[in-house]
Amino acid sequence: MTSIALFGAGGKMGQRLSRNLKSSRFDVRHVEVSEAGRNALKAALDIDCVAPEQALDGAEAVILAVPDTLIGKVAAGIAPQLRPGTMVIALDAAAPFAGHLPARDDLVYFITHPCHPPIFNDETDPEAKRDHFGGVAAKQHIVSSLMQGPESAYALGEEIARVIWAPVMRSHRVTVEQMALLEPGLSETVCATLLVVMREALDETVRRGVPPEAARDFLLGHMNVLGAVIFGEREGVFSDACNKAIEFGKPALMRTDWKRVFEPEEIAASIRRIT
Repeated sequence: MTSIALFGAGGKMGQRLSRNLKSSRFDVRHVEVSEAGRNALKAALDIDCVAPEQALDGAEAVILAVPDTLIGKVAAGIAPQLRPGTMVIALDAAAPFAGHLPARDDLVYFITHPCHPPIFNDETDPEAKRDHFGGVAAKQHIVSSLMQGPESAYALGEEIARVIWAPVMRSHRVTVEQMALLEPGLSETVCATLLVVMREALDETVRRGVPPEAARDFLLGHMNVLGAVIFGEREGVFSDACNKAIEFGKPALMRTDWKRVFEPEEIAASIRRIT
């Protein structure tokens, strides 16, 4: 059995991973520094944690399910105990991209992140429909990157990724730089920001007198049909009135140079703020 040391096992993300790894072929050693996290893991999954030294003894892979701001500290702390060839798995590209992993050419660095269940899906099970994050019941796609290490190591990293994010549909291989474009660039700087603006727009229509339930139903319904057309889920064209609203609305809402958020220096600056 491949042995895995899971750091941060009692946190929100760590418990998600622990649940999926529990029924896998892997021998998982759970590490959690907080007493509350250890108690939560025991209560939820009947899993006991071990000391870091015990978890790392002979471990072939280490998963860092800890906040971005702690990745560097945790990785530096365990590095002296890692044997050459050990795979260190990060769940986000931010800290690795920012150079927070130890300078050890003899280690394998693998990064994986969920795409989360897509808006347009075929889920019918009630639990799957409520699993918006993924990794429980709803199917999702994932992205992974072999940051350093032999090409042969990718297969193990992807196998672990498919387990911790299960159930998985497509597994995409990208570079670390491409993953940074996806997050924080595409998913947070652009998508999350624009969704916050949409929520503020919804609140503004309510402030101006539209009943809250009517405004919410109207916006979410239009997000569904407009999104289906824009992202090619169905064939269709917008009305002349809608096209005209977009033509005049976009310059009113967006800076003309908004795509600069994807420039390397902007991505790097965003990641520095995150980490």
